[in-house]
Amino acid sequence: QVQLVESGGGLVQPGGSLRLSCAASESRFSIYAMKWYRQVPGKQRELVAGISSNGRTNYADSVKGRFTISIDGHKKTAYLQMNSLKPEDTAVYYCNVPPNYALGRLYEYDYWGQGTQVTVSS
Repeated sequence: QVQLVESGGGLVQPGGSLRLSCAASESRFSIYAMKWYRQVPGKQRELVAGISSNGRTNYADSVKGRFTISIDGHKKTAYLQMNSLKPEDTAVYYCNVPPNYALGRLYEYDYWGQGTQVTVSS
């Protein structure tokens, strides 16, 4: 079973930057599309950014101009570059590869990372 492994979270001061990474546990799995969500206790999980297989990106209004989602050229790791961080960005961030039935059996599942904590505080 393929797993998505996240890294890059941590504590940062307001105005600082972090880059989250999300990589598949198996080399046979390629990342063609990716979504990043975040969740704070007591609230619903929120879609932060997404990138489709054709490279089109979309962002929540709250992060536009500050966050950038990307996938490396080898299609093995996805990133969420977060700049000008604010205290309200504090959350657990999750990466997600949604099902793509056109790509075959390996891609018919909804894959999620384990979550990484981002804390923005002085």
